[in-house]
Amino acid sequence: MNPLPAKIRILVVDDHTLFRRGLTALLHRDPAFEVVGDAGDAGEAQRRAEELQPDLILLDNHLPGVTGVDALPALREAVPAARVLMLTVSEDEHDLAGALRAGASGYLLKTIEGDALAAAIRRAMRGESIVAEEMTGKLVAAYRDAASPQVAPAAPASPLAALSPREQDILRGIAGGQGNKEIARSLGIAETTVKIHVQHILRKLDVSSRVQAAVIAVEHGLA
Repeated sequence: MNPLPAKIRILVVDDHTLFRRGLTALLHRDPAFEVVGDAGDAGEAQRRAEELQPDLILLDNHLPGVTGVDALPALREAVPAARVLMLTVSEDEHDLAGALRAGASGYLLKTIEGDALAAAIRRAMRGESIVAEEMTGKLVAAYRDAASPQVAPAAPASPLAALSPREQDILRGIAGGQGNKEIARSLGIAETTVKIHVQHILRKLDVSSRVQAAVIAVEHGLA
């Protein structure tokens, strides 16, 4: 689990000025957060991200011109080390799936409470995956629907084949939204052991976040 910086530097991206100001004011109440800038569209967001190099980007999907989901690759290229949390009103499973495929660390709805948002930011900075509870069922449905029944499964090509049975158990827990402590408790092993396995899982699957690992687990029927 990644240590948190003394101040988490945040870039807020949303096309509504009043929402940006309100969200900035809310985040400034927590001494652990510093909103270093904001942007109202994808182009401005990329420029600001390159300039400010934030630790985390809160990204709306409904932006003028280019959507937040479509802007994700450019943002991640501009700030490779930054976490990106979608914060949107969209409950569309295709937006959710697209954001996670593009490398977002999580997908939150704007109905989230302030305390829950603060906790989600900290979890994302620790490398955890966060999906709004209202969207977890849609996440599974989106990837199950995306699987084509006409294509025969090629078991040897599955990335899960590289994982040991224990690593698959842990990945199943990640896909179920469990943290390391919960996984350790359910499997009867030490939390430090889970952390080591998670690092191996991310390396073997060639992904950088737990969300991306969870997506692979769902796509290949592990969750």
